[in-house]
Amino acid sequence: MDKFGVWAQTGTWAARIDDAAWLEELGYGTLWVGGSPDADLHVPEYLLDASKTINVATGIVNVWTSEPEDVSHSFQRIGSDRLFIGIGAGHRQVNQGYEKPYARLESYLDRLEVPVDKVLLAALGPKVLGLAASRTAGAHPYLVPVEHTAAARAILGDKLLAPEVTVVVEDDPATARAIARKRLEIYLSLTNYTGNWRRYGFEDADFADGGSDRLVDTLFAWGTPDQVAARLREHLVAGADHVAIQFLNGHHAELAAALLLRSR
Repeated sequence: MDKFGVWAQTGTWAARIDDAAWLEELGYGTLWVGGSPDADLHVPEYLLDASKTINVATGIVNVWTSEPEDVSHSFQRIGSDRLFIGIGAGHRQVNQGYEKPYARLESYLDRLEVPVDKVLLAALGPKVLGLAASRTAGAHPYLVPVEHTAAARAILGDKLLAPEVTVVVEDDPATARAIARKRLEIYLSLTNYTGNWRRYGFEDADFADGGSDRLVDTLFAWGTPDQVAARLREHLVAGADHVAIQFLNGHHAELAAALLLRSR
């Protein structure tokens, strides 16, 4: 994978398949299909068909809603060396049948017929990061501070580390934080995320009223294109191999220029 990619929900990509070629031209290296894409992998397949060299990765296939045999069949049907399969255990508050997620991940990997170097694991805590290191090509953490990236690197060794980072290209603090809080709201009730943030010093007060300024400023990269680019590079310095960028208010071209993607 190249240094920077674009992360968006499955439904967003489905409505904007043609953007694949444009983002490829801008210099982004991977398109991440989030929001639990279906096991048929049709949206990743459409993105591959609409592009020439850019990688496409799922971020992530949910192990409670998509069976590994179905995902394996889809991967083999598509037959592209540009396709990566990210899988994850979802959330107790969302997924029915959520029980013993670590055991489910182990079982899923046992049954998944996809080359190990094409499989990534959504991982936040040390135990699942360790599983990613031992059983897959690496990890795709979501909504994490740069300190998590450093900690994940120590556990993963030389395996791929590709955190998602959400960005708001807006230099007015009140406006930028309002946009970020609208996106953050759904995650404040998910204990997988709040539990992980507690590891880095956040408390109940940080999760109230849409999230404290400190929480927002830690999890989201906002500011001018140059300021956002600098925040993204902090993850590379901390040990990330690739950063999956989720854009909340566009400006893909401006950020690509700030990241000097075309000159790479």
